[in-house]
Formats: sequence, structure tokens, C-alpha cells
Amino acid sequence: MRKSLFIPTILLGTLTLASCVSKKQYAQLQDNYNKLQTNYNQSQIDLSSCNTRTKSLEDMLAQERASNEALKKSLATLQGSLDKSITQGNVNISKLVDEINSSNKYIQHLVNTKNKSDSLNVVLTNNLTRSLSREELRDVDIQVLKGVVYISLADNMLYKSGSYEISDRADETLSKVAKIINDYKDYDVLIEGNTDNVPIKRENIRNNWDLSTLRASSVVQALQNQYGVNPKRLTAGGRGEYNPIADNASENGKMRNRRTQIIITPKLDEFMELIDQAPDNN
Repeated sequence: MRKSLFIPTILLGTLTLASCVSKKQYAQLQDNYNKLQTNYNQSQIDLSSCNTRTKSLEDMLAQERASNEALKKSLATLQGSLDKSITQGNVNISKLVDEINSSNKYIQHLVNTKNKSDSLNVVLTNNLTRSLSREELRDVDIQVLKGVVYISLADNMLYKSGSYEISDRADETLSKVAKIINDYKDYDVLIEGNTDNVPIKRENIRNNWDLSTLRASSVVQALQNQYGVNPKRLTAGGRGEYNPIADNASENGKMRNRRTQIIITPKLDEFMELIDQAPDNN
């Protein structure tokens, strides 16, 4: 604004003095005036440019401030989500630890139960083995497989030749087996008949299925009627020639396959009880 007033003032002074100065002096003053006018115009251009740059910088600053506010809001949202995730994660980890501990307790319970069952089976086997004579042990095979006791009795000791009737020779051995069965009342007993692959030739016995089942039934009834075993614990079954333990090509193999197994296992309801005791992971 000062420059705008200053230049006309100089012009007025120049006109006033024009009559008082020489042409050379006037030309010099005119040249100075032109330079001042040029400088003034350039200053106006520079000022306008500066104003434009200032406005651009102010716009950029406002944009950056808005962007910064948006970033702050996004950060706050992410922090909230992270805090929620951490809290939820802690809850899930705690629940997982509880489930693992519960599962470990159940596994330990099963191990203890199995150890108890195995120990009883060993005692049962030892007691039965000690009660049998050396001669009886030749016709009796006792094994414990996967927690189950298998007592395998040769058919030539148990039955009359070609028959399913119990022989007198078997009475003493069956009485000892029955005593063991009665001593361990928490076990179920499956009597399983097996034959070789030679077809049976009897009018009242159709095939080896019949023979093996009738022989198992004879043992079950002897245990119940003669030795007082609770019939609720007994099951009779026949597998005919389809469960061999030796090759039927030899006489010795056929003799081994002709057998009756007394299979002693923990009661089924004990296993169901174990299932009911499984930890609830819901």
C-alpha cells in the first residue's frame, strides 16, 4: 500500500521539478521511475505466488491433520479389538487348560482301572495255575491277552469221544476253574467251542457249528448246575472250525484246534461306567 502511494508522489514531484531540472536529469529520474515500477510489479507477482503457496500449504496441513485424526480413530479401534481378542484368548486358553486337566484325570483313571484289572487277572491266573496238577496243565492252556483271561481246555479231556457230553475226567478240572470263577464275581464268562475242519457225522448234529455250540452249552450247564456259577454271568457260543490256532493239515494241528475256551472278562457294565465317567468338554 505504501508503494502504491509512494510512486504517484514521485511522479508528481518529477512533474513539478520538470520545469526546474535539465533534460538529462529528467531522463535519469524517468529511468529510476521505470525501474521502481518494474520492481513493484515483480513484487506484486512474488506476493501473489507466495499467497498461493501459503494457501496450498495450509490445505496440505489441514489434509494431514484430518488424516492424522482418522489414523488415531483406526488405532483406537484396533486397540479395542486387540484388547477384546486378548481377553477372549485368555478365556479360551483357560478353558483349554481345564479340558486338558480333566482329560488327564480321566486318562489316569483309565490307567489305574486297567492296572487294577491286570493285577486281578495275574492273581486269577496264578491261583488257577497253582490249583491245577501237572497232569491237568498238559490239557489246559492259560493266557492273559489285552486284559482278558483265556483258559483253553482240550476236548479229549473235557468230552467223551465224538460227543458233547462232559467226561468224568473233566469234573476235577472244571471244579477248580469254577472255584476261580466264583472267587471273582465281577467278571463275565464266555464259553466258546471250537472244532477242527473234519465234518461231523452224527444224525443229531448237523455240522461243526452245532458240535462246537453244544459242547460250549454242556460246559455252561456243568458250571451252573454242578459248581454253582451264577448263570447270569455265563454265555455259551460256538465258532465251529472257523477260529483255528493251528494248521488242520496235521493231526497235531487238528488236536489243538479241537478245544473249548473259557474267556473271563470284566463285566460290560464296568466299561459303560468308565464311558459315563468321561470328562464333559462342552
